[in-house]
Amino acid sequence: MGKGIILLCSILILSVFSFTLSAQNRRMNMEEFEKRKMEYVTKEAGLTQEEADKYFPLSRELTRRKLELHRNHLEKIEKIKESQAGMTDEEYRKLLENDVEVRQQQAALDKLYSEKFKTVLSSEKLFKAQQAERVFIQRELANFREKEEDDES
Repeated sequence: MGKGIILLCSILILSVFSFTLSAQNRRMNMEEFEKRKMEYVTKEAGLTQEEADKYFPLSRELTRRKLELHRNHLEKIEKIKESQAGMTDEEYRKLLENDVEVRQQQAALDKLYSEKFKTVLSSEKLFKAQQAERVFIQRELANFREKEEDDES
């Protein structure tokens, strides 16, 4: 189950990161996205208002911290790419090591936050909330890409 949670969180982070970049470039309304996500997850997981009020701040905090790790990694990649026209094998090795390190740090965050989540939701509701969040983000990403393709046509 631990691997599943890590995979789920990785998908969520990449999706949210994609939405964040898209929002900057295509003016996606992130506040509206968050509102729709909260409504969907609350309904699908059967969360009470009290549970939702405790769950979503933790979820946003975890996502923010993972995005921060990811952004730092991207900054390192950009610095190495800008330093020279061609990258050395050693530089590529460092990037690969950093990539693994970022994933380990994200897994550590998942573990830390899994303990926090257990204090606000039952295991059943937590599972349902995380699944609903994943489904919602996948649907939103597909809809956003579809709309983007329609706009380009």
